[in-house]
Amino acid sequence: MSHRIFLHGLGQGPSSWDKILSCLPEEKNVFCPDLFRFFGGEECTYQNLFGSFSRYCEKVKEPFHLCGLSLGAVLALHYGICHPQKVRSMILIAPQYQMPKRLLKIQNGIFHLLPKAAFDGMGLEKKQMICLTNSMQNLQLEEQCRRVSCPVLVLCGKKDRANQKSSVALSELLPQARMEWLKNAGHEANLDAPEELAAAIELFWRDETSRS
Repeated sequence: MSHRIFLHGLGQGPSSWDKILSCLPEEKNVFCPDLFRFFGGEECTYQNLFGSFSRYCEKVKEPFHLCGLSLGAVLALHYGICHPQKVRSMILIAPQYQMPKRLLKIQNGIFHLLPKAAFDGMGLEKKQMICLTNSMQNLQLEEQCRRVSCPVLVLCGKKDRANQKSSVALSELLPQARMEWLKNAGHEANLDAPEELAAAIELFWRDETSRS
């Protein structure tokens, strides 16, 4: 059975997938890594995160499935671009492929105003969170999207207005992608509508298994 790797979003952790996994058929090779532990003692930049995640994936010898939300979707897409032979399929939830600089600047402005205690439970301290989001501002993946050779399901919540446009555009850029909407979800679809999201994930993977 191929590995299935779930990648959480910014401000989330591995437990954010618990409700999803409880709705999916039980499988052995399911992994939900804590992305922020990949930093170790390194500076909290996207470049370091992607490098550590890539080394994590090297340990998996056979092609695997990726499912990522927000930051996790960016990581999954980036990895699928750089290592198309390693990825059997991708599910990208609320993805961005061109980082919205204006939105990130506004977000960082808010982060600067928040007290350190507001970041408790987010996996990163205030300074680390600001460093990570700053490092993503110039990340652009549009020109490389054609390298993705695997089937892709792009999902976005109907209430997640900030990511709807990019989700549709990305589904049109990727060679083997289709777009679906999650009617009852906002940005954190894994928390907002776990049963609806789990149903979409299961159907996509079931279809891909029957084709292979």
